[in-house]
Amino acid sequence: MANDSRTRTTRTALAALAALAAGSLALTACTGTGTDSDPGPGPGGKDAAVQQKAVPLGDEAASRGPAPEVPGASGGGTVRVYQDADYDHLDPAQIYTADGGLIASLYTRQLTTYTTDEKGRKVLVGDLATDSGTPSDGGRTWTFTLKDGIRFEDGTPITSADVRHTIERMYAPFVTDGPSYVQQWLSGDGTDYRKALPDGPYEGDHLPDDVLETPDGKTVVLHFRSPQPDAPFALAMPAYGVVPKAKDTREKYDAAPLSAGPYRIASFKPGRSMELVRNEHWDADTDPYRHQYVDGFDITFNHSDEDSTKRLLADTGEAETALSFTNGVDPLQTRKALGDPDARERLVQGYQPYVWQMNMNMDRIKDKRVRDAITHALPNRRILTLNGGAYAGEVAGGLLAPTVPGHEKDFDPYGKLAEPDGDPQRARKLLKQAGKEGMRLVYAYSNDEIRQRQSVVVADALEKAGFDVQRKELDAGTWYSQLRKVDNGYDIYMTSWAQDWPSASTVIPPLFDGTQIQDGASNYSHVDDEHVNSEIRRIGAITDPVKATKEWSRLHRYIVEEINPAAPISYTRQIQLHGSRIGGARYSDTLNYIDPTRLYVVKG
Repeated sequence: MANDSRTRTTRTALAALAALAAGSLALTACTGTGTDSDPGPGPGGKDAAVQQKAVPLGDEAASRGPAPEVPGASGGGTVRVYQDADYDHLDPAQIYTADGGLIASLYTRQLTTYTTDEKGRKVLVGDLATDSGTPSDGGRTWTFTLKDGIRFEDGTPITSADVRHTIERMYAPFVTDGPSYVQQWLSGDGTDYRKALPDGPYEGDHLPDDVLETPDGKTVVLHFRSPQPDAPFALAMPAYGVVPKAKDTREKYDAAPLSAGPYRIASFKPGRSMELVRNEHWDADTDPYRHQYVDGFDITFNHSDEDSTKRLLADTGEAETALSFTNGVDPLQTRKALGDPDARERLVQGYQPYVWQMNMNMDRIKDKRVRDAITHALPNRRILTLNGGAYAGEVAGGLLAPTVPGHEKDFDPYGKLAEPDGDPQRARKLLKQAGKEGMRLVYAYSNDEIRQRQSVVVADALEKAGFDVQRKELDAGTWYSQLRKVDNGYDIYMTSWAQDWPSASTVIPPLFDGTQIQDGASNYSHVDDEHVNSEIRRIGAITDPVKATKEWSRLHRYIVEEINPAAPISYTRQIQLHGSRIGGARYSDTLNYIDPTRLYVVKG
């Protein structure tokens, strides 16, 4: 946001601005119906239409615990969880993926969080803080007061010193994979923020009080360089989950983080299993969002969508009290699940905010004609079919999801909506014009079952267009960590991205800002365009969300049409299945999967 020379903004006005920025402009948020109804074809579908509502900022009353009881819930029992891949990171500061954010919801807490009532109404509230924050100085300063009774799993009270430490450690060089919104707002754009605290807090240095202030054990004051009405939304991200100053083991913290939430990690065997048990020092009266109904979660890895779906369809033995946090229904078994009345009652569906895209490494593919050839060659519909077809999403024409303000449903510069199976002849012609016939492409894909199937289709289509495709299979558990290396050695690779909160400011800057290129950053295509970089700065200075949305939409058009760093593939839906004795299963419009914080085991 821009420097604002106007007079002091009131909390009410700033809260209204933040709520507007968070969702009232177009198809926004990540809401799903959580019903058994079919998702329905067509751009956005009815799930996306629900996502137009603004997310208001909650006051102290809305931020109090305990969370409202889930109807019919009872305590006890263990939930069995079938997961495909291991977790890339457990250190909150390093979490920037959906699976990491979901598991973190059980053991981390931030200054703020979201609540959603039984009618789907969503509010941003205080989590560790007593409310969603108090702005002053035109929105440049945000003050948070910590609640009483908040503790880590070892019983140690959570204080403002821990919150300060949590933010300052995100400047440290070993923290490479998390978001940088708050750091940049406090200390500098792009990667410049790291200069403010090159070693983090580990060598005795700290951010000055005119940047980050903790005047007492309960108060945290953030002094941003410019007005930031979205600050409470950024601070709700799992990456800003509190880390104890006294127990921070730096890089090693990634393997054994301390819990502030309702569950703690009792055991973790990378690549094999994880066990979560109750955190006895979590106080429900301080938490407006989470529950602690079950005794724990027994998680095992290496379960493909096919495997987990078969187990859950059978619904026998341990599968009765099982689900997967992030596995969807296997595409080849979707019709069976929908056709079985018993299984259909155990389905949870929702529209997700992700856009699957084929990133093209611009350090290696410098000719736009080649990038255009790749885009035209890709058979979007066949790729989507292998992911589940209409139940998994719809073909994308651009890189802004229908849940993002500024999305244009008819935007289709490469004819992907008109020709969803690709145009190999046009691709071959472009490749010939570029003098790149037979060009070698190193195509990286993850080793989960669906991506393996898709890799065959993608490689075949690109070879028909005249490319020499060299496939490279990578571990799914560390997929994003490998791709986030600047010198990753690959030409093309599929990623998905969702807004961090409903604004294109959380899509375009992290994906396409050339000043943010570094190991661990999310500019997967390594876009470094002067016009894009300057426009990101200019639009980020617009405090009117309506005007900003129009400008983000215009910049999105430029990126797709004039640069084409990533070929749009599909917008996404999610369909999940759970066992018959799992209660409280509901799609979360924050986590974009089943919400694990409200689950209970139905008495047998």
